[in-house]
Amino acid sequence: MNLEESSSDHEFRMEARDWLRTNRPAERLPSPDTERGFALNREWERTLFEAGWAAVSWPEEYGGRGLGLWEWMIFEEEYFAAGLGPRAAQNGLFLLAPSLFEFGTDAQKAQLLPRIAGVEDMWAQGWSEPEAGSDLAAVRVRADRDEAAGGWRVNGQKTWSTRAPFCNRLFALVRTDPESTRHRGLSYLLIDLDAPGVTVRPVQKLGNETGFGEIFFDDVFVPDSEVLGGVGNGWKVAMATTGSERGLILRSPGRFMAAAQNLVDLYASVDGPSSTLKRDVVDAWISAQAYRYNSMKTVTRIAEGGKVGAESSGNKVFWSEMDVHMHETALDLLGDGAEIDGKWWHGFITSMATPIFAGTNEIQRNIVAERVLGMPRS
Repeated sequence: MNLEESSSDHEFRMEARDWLRTNRPAERLPSPDTERGFALNREWERTLFEAGWAAVSWPEEYGGRGLGLWEWMIFEEEYFAAGLGPRAAQNGLFLLAPSLFEFGTDAQKAQLLPRIAGVEDMWAQGWSEPEAGSDLAAVRVRADRDEAAGGWRVNGQKTWSTRAPFCNRLFALVRTDPESTRHRGLSYLLIDLDAPGVTVRPVQKLGNETGFGEIFFDDVFVPDSEVLGGVGNGWKVAMATTGSERGLILRSPGRFMAAAQNLVDLYASVDGPSSTLKRDVVDAWISAQAYRYNSMKTVTRIAEGGKVGAESSGNKVFWSEMDVHMHETALDLLGDGAEIDGKWWHGFITSMATPIFAGTNEIQRNIVAERVLGMPRS
């Protein structure tokens, strides 16, 4: 792994920095977890796409620049350093797209990837159910075969689906073999949220945002062309998607590098912070650097033909706990001056959810123990 930035990488960084400085929104965009914020972020991301910055590591035929993951990491660092927040299209860009590249047919890739990059389709994730949250193998949403129509009839309920109230598409894990149990007999379906029989209801979050949704399916038809990875292979495809969610792609080091720098700047603005807070700020900055270097190691492995495996669970535990620690430290620095409606407060509320979503940290620790360390099941 080469830690030195090449001249071409530096040139690309300067190009991205200059473009973002010139073209970023004049005011900070609101959270994409509100209807207005989602619309404004989508408009901004259309600007990114039209300028060729939506998905720099994708092939040009799908709306990218044909570059690699190194350039993607560089762009993400510059993106968050410019004061920009998470992408409204992140489910499609960072979760579904890697699985489409790995398991999609040529027709699926040609049809879906350019629409993801161009924010024509906005994707929600259909994992959790009322009795199947982090235990993904316990999903009960059922899809029955409709041979005459050439597809599947979906019935059941998904919940805790991020930005589902604002999205038009859903990727979901459903049970296509009624006799199956656990991770067998599952398929990965691409569902139109505007299809007859779909009902999406917003769920209010702790910060009053309505970006969560619960989704009800009443005999919803999904054609065979919208099965990703083949019937019965849903678990395999879903594990690839969760690897992207817990590993490198969804939580790029750029967002934590920017947060750590903001924390250092906040520390410098506070009068007389304690030695304990100084230590916490230093710990946060070191953690962000460590996460960056570990991500560079992962990029190197992928570039050499490797994949993100079960170790992504350890990665998820690390970044989620780092996120909470950073925001707790910021609120301690602000003390009585912390604003209830301030950016650190909203970030703190969001960070509190990170040890829960993408599979709880308790589940991730079990995965690390059993699949990475080879320890026996209890």
